[in-house]
Amino acid sequence: MEQVAMEKALSKSDATNNRMELPMESLRNFPIPDGQNYFEFVAMDTVDRPWEFKVSTRNEGKYKKPWMSGQWGSYAHEKGLKKGDRVKLIMQVEGNGVRSYRITAERNLAMGIWIPVEDFAS
Repeated sequence: MEQVAMEKALSKSDATNNRMELPMESLRNFPIPDGQNYFEFVAMDTVDRPWEFKVSTRNEGKYKKPWMSGQWGSYAHEKGLKKGDRVKLIMQVEGNGVRSYRITAERNLAMGIWIPVEDFAS
């Protein structure tokens, strides 16, 4: 079954730093093993290039706000992402529980019309 694991509009720091803050409710879609504070995975982009990401939470305290790092900075730079662009992680869960991920990034052209950022690079 396919579902949106995470969706957000980028802040300026998301687009320019080596990590992106994630909405708290998306954390359930990244199964962090017991005793760890991170989950590593590969997501394929719209041109079938694999990107290695890592979802992490703080080790201490109640505030577990997650963020994504790994190749995030390289992905954001290569795609030319900027504040206001929308990023989605789509998760496919197989019958055996194995998860696979796809990542997409879109820019608002006008009046709610979103197009893939790759279309801007052409």
